[in-house]
Amino acid sequence: MFYLAQGAETQGTFGLYRWEFAGPPSGPGAHFHRTITESFFVLEGTVTIYDGTDWVKCHAGDFAHVPAGGIHGFRNEDGAATMLLHFAPGAPREAYFEGLAAGAGNLDGDAYDRFMREHDNTWL
Repeated sequence: MFYLAQGAETQGTFGLYRWEFAGPPSGPGAHFHRTITESFFVLEGTVTIYDGTDWVKCHAGDFAHVPAGGIHGFRNEDGAATMLLHFAPGAPREAYFEGLAAGAGNLDGDAYDRFMREHDNTWL
């Protein structure tokens, strides 16, 4: 994850990040955000994006937008890939990404649920 424009730098209007997939398939399953929109622009490779109904293979140049409350997910089923992630408004996603990297995904039930609520992630 590379921070290109953090919400603090854009006066809270948006956050822009570059996500680079490498190695084995990874990425979040179906979830939604109550208060933020999320958009994806595939730069290289293939990213499989869940559109609320189906998993759709998106290739370099493809764009997908998810409104607040929209169910979505993404993963790299076909090898290395790179995409841009855009969040609006510019929610502080850095704390979420850094928390995951620090092991928040391994927290037990209540602590995990609290972390996800704090970062506006609702898993299905």
